[in-house]
Amino acid sequence: MARFPLPGVPSRLLELEVADVSRRGAPTAVLVRSAPEPVEVAGVRHSGKTGEVRVAAGPVRWVVGVGDGEPKDWRAAGAALVRAIEEDPVRTAQVELDGEVQGEHVAELATGALLGGYQFKVSAEGAKPGLQTLRLLTPFERAVPAYEELLEKVRGLAGAATLARDLANTPSNIKNPAWLADTAARVAGGLPGLQATIRDEQWLAQQGFGGVLAVGGGSASPPRLIELTYRPRGASRHLLLVGKGITFDTGGLSIKPAAGMHLMRTDMAGGAAVIAAIRAIAAAKLPVRVTALVPAAENHVSGGSYRPGDVVRHYGGITTEVSNTDAEGRMVLADALVYGIRRFRPDAVVDVATLTGAMKVALGVRTGGLFATDDDLAQRLLAAGERVGEAWWRMPLLEAHADAVRGELADVRQAPGGPGGVTAALFLREFVDGVPWAHLDIAGPARAESAYADVVPGATGFAARTLVELAESYA
Repeated sequence: MARFPLPGVPSRLLELEVADVSRRGAPTAVLVRSAPEPVEVAGVRHSGKTGEVRVAAGPVRWVVGVGDGEPKDWRAAGAALVRAIEEDPVRTAQVELDGEVQGEHVAELATGALLGGYQFKVSAEGAKPGLQTLRLLTPFERAVPAYEELLEKVRGLAGAATLARDLANTPSNIKNPAWLADTAARVAGGLPGLQATIRDEQWLAQQGFGGVLAVGGGSASPPRLIELTYRPRGASRHLLLVGKGITFDTGGLSIKPAAGMHLMRTDMAGGAAVIAAIRAIAAAKLPVRVTALVPAAENHVSGGSYRPGDVVRHYGGITTEVSNTDAEGRMVLADALVYGIRRFRPDAVVDVATLTGAMKVALGVRTGGLFATDDDLAQRLLAAGERVGEAWWRMPLLEAHADAVRGELADVRQAPGGPGGVTAALFLREFVDGVPWAHLDIAGPARAESAYADVVPGATGFAARTLVELAESYA
């Protein structure tokens, strides 16, 4: 175990206040929209460029650009402001909102402020003191209650993204399947209607979770199945969420290149998003039944590793011919999908995974790939992502490649070649038994190398907010 302090999980969010009265002595930020010519504010000239922060000397300390005022501009401004304040630093600051600001602007600014200052650093010094409270100043007293109500939802969504970041950023010498399972149970504790059940390797063997056991067989840390259930009274719809929980991925015997392997601590970002989402759904008391499953394993190299050419029998009986041990995510998801559908009988299923490098090639690193067998579910996910600022692009389940996943030695082939993102989705479709299903491939946007908008380097928490908003759409 670590001999130094680890950041708390979940991280503490910045305190946000709404008021119509300034706090005496608190340094202030003002917002500037883009204009043809720079304007002078508090002694500094500013173009209004999105996210540009100029530091002034006086009660008005920061001048922040919000560009043309699009939602993404307000998010970027909130994030840039918090990062600038951290350079100061002060414990309390305030932002002046003019009479043109609407509720959606407040929500986006707050989202940027809550997520843009996120830090996860393992240090002997522990966390350094920084900004604790940001007060949003409105000129209208009547707007305070409405803005507070908006911020309550923003805090829930930001909390989900933050927890997902925490889980994915935790180093894998700490985060093995048992740690992830124990942490999921802990953060779920105390929320009404939310229960956690952790299944160990003995239970997985008894039940026939061949995919999870094969992937986890090479590690000294045995696999787990994390099962979180939220059952509010009166709920008429049931959503099943399944997240890939590979706590570290060497690639197994089909070992990865060394250059990028350190990033594989975030290979459970799909599982992190699912855990964070159901926690936020329960905290918001949404009247939708949700079950979350995270098959957690470490894909390692040893005499117990599964091999290319092996045939694995999944939960439910379908057999898979292994082509590449680095295509392990679909192996564990297959078990969990069949188990979840047969046991819980959901109305719709969504799985989330950092599944294929091919999706990064297709869509880059800021957009998630969405595959779906059901148009209504696909549209709900696209709309949910748009509302929370997460970009998705619907990809085709190309029937021309469906035969490629049919096996010769077994029922299906794990990694048949061809368009990798598409064939991975087609492989998973073999395990969903006709239930409305969507597959979210977040291999690109789950990680970031540099800051942009409300994203910071490391794990991004991508998909957690979309899943919460999806559940609300059923409510």
